Amino acid sequence: MDFSFQCTYCHEVHEGSPSFGFTAPDPYVALSEEQKQSIASLTDNLCVIHYENGTVDRFVRAVLEVPIHGIDRPFLWGIWVSASEQSFDRYVATFDDPIEGDGFFGWVSNRIPEYPVESMRSGDVYIQIGQQRPKVLLHQPKQEVDQLFIDQREGISVDRAQFLTEKLLHKL
Repeated sequence: MDFSFQCTYCHEVHEGSPSFGFTAPDPYVALSEEQKQSIASLTDNLCVIHYENGTVDRFVRAVLEVPIHGIDRPFLWGIWVSASEQSFDRYVATFDDPIEGDGFFGWVSNRIPEYPVESMRSGDVYIQIGQQRPKVLLHQPKQEVDQLFIDQREGISVDRAQFLTEKLLHKL
C-alpha cells in the first residue's frame, strides 16, 4: 500500500512515503562561510573537513529507513555519517562500481528532528548498488533509550509518519 494523507495544516493530500534529508553534516554546517571555503569540501555525496590542528573529518551521505506499518515504502531520512580514512577512501574508490554488502562503521552526523538524544548515534553503513546511497542500520545505545533506534527496528504507525511529515513540512 502507498502512503498518503490529508494534511491537518494545509489540507492538501500528500502522497508517497516521506523523505527528508540534510544537505550537509552538522560539523560542516557549523563552520563559518570562510572556513567552508578554506578547509572543507562538500559534494552531493561526500564531505571532508581539514581542521587547522591537522585532524580530518570525512562524511558520506546515506539513508536511514524507518518502516511504516502497512506501507510498502519506508520513511526515509537522508543523513550524513562519519567514515574513517580507510572506509572513506574505499567508498570513493568503489563509488562507480560498488561492492554490494560492503560497509563500515559510522557516526550519524546530523541531529534528527523529533528524535533527540544526549549522545551521538552509531551505526553500520551498508553499501548499495545501482547508484543508491548507502543504508544505515543504527546500533542500540548502551546508556539511553533512542526512539529512532526503536522505530527503525519496529517501524512506526501511519499516524506517527503523518505527524512527523506534517511537523517537518510545515516547520512546526
